[in-house]
Amino acid sequence: MTTISANLVKELREMTGAGMMDCKKALTETAGNIESAVDWLRKKGLAKAGSKSGRIAAEGLVGVLAEGRSAVVVEVNSETDFVARNDQFQDMVRKIATVSTPAHGDVAKILAAPYPGKKTSVDEHVKEMIATIGENMNVRRSAVVAVTDGVVADYVHNRVADGLGKIGVLVGLESKGDKPALFELGRQIAMHVAARNPVGLDLASVPEDVLDREKAIIMDKNKGKPPQVLEKIIASSMKSYAKEYCLLDQEFVIDPSKTIAQVLKEAEKTAGAPVALTAYVMFKLGDGIEKPKDDFSGEVASMAKG
Repeated sequence: MTTISANLVKELREMTGAGMMDCKKALTETAGNIESAVDWLRKKGLAKAGSKSGRIAAEGLVGVLAEGRSAVVVEVNSETDFVARNDQFQDMVRKIATVSTPAHGDVAKILAAPYPGKKTSVDEHVKEMIATIGENMNVRRSAVVAVTDGVVADYVHNRVADGLGKIGVLVGLESKGDKPALFELGRQIAMHVAARNPVGLDLASVPEDVLDREKAIIMDKNKGKPPQVLEKIIASSMKSYAKEYCLLDQEFVIDPSKTIAQVLKEAEKTAGAPVALTAYVMFKLGDGIEKPKDDFSGEVASMAKG
């Protein structure tokens, strides 16, 4: 049996853009002949997939799947919205969601999981889809919300099919109360999250660097004021910040006369038990991905040059 060196695998990977394990398998199948290995990868569609890996994929779908006391949200990207409307792509996102809960947000574990109904991994199936459809795709991120006793409500905004859309929200409510009533409340709060996009559950859950940046701006605006006055200004400003950006302190979009915390307290009467909002997560498709600006005039000029 031919010994395949790490350097040979690296060289093939750089030539084709294919995954490391795919390159090793190609070299093993071709007795270490790198040119034959390139052809082997091309025949499998893997080199073609690799050549697209540098292209930005900021479209696609967010998929959610609720399973009793837990639910998962996953974002799978494509290059164009056209592909996101493709039945094959939608089916892939749904099936990836079904194997994502045990990974608890670890994308590497999701990619290594067996793809439902096939003998390949999720990673291998995504590569096959890239080769078939002709666009770069990737499993970008995932998150799980779970409760011990209660419900996890889900909401999909800009829905294109069951459990698939542009924004996916999960809300976890811990309570021994009436489950249908809790789910309805959770769904309403999930809709609120999609509309208001809170930074954290409360001030304590907002990242420290975010709060420090806010405080620095306040201090800069109030230079020269006595320390005790500045302290009161900061405290007041933090309360205002919480009302604007912290879920429990935000005014409920369905009834702005109440905060989310007040809505939860009032819901205890209907649910018949204490209700605690313990976790939430929102995925907005393409959020944080820097998209390239189209240079139409440059493209036309390039085409004119032949």
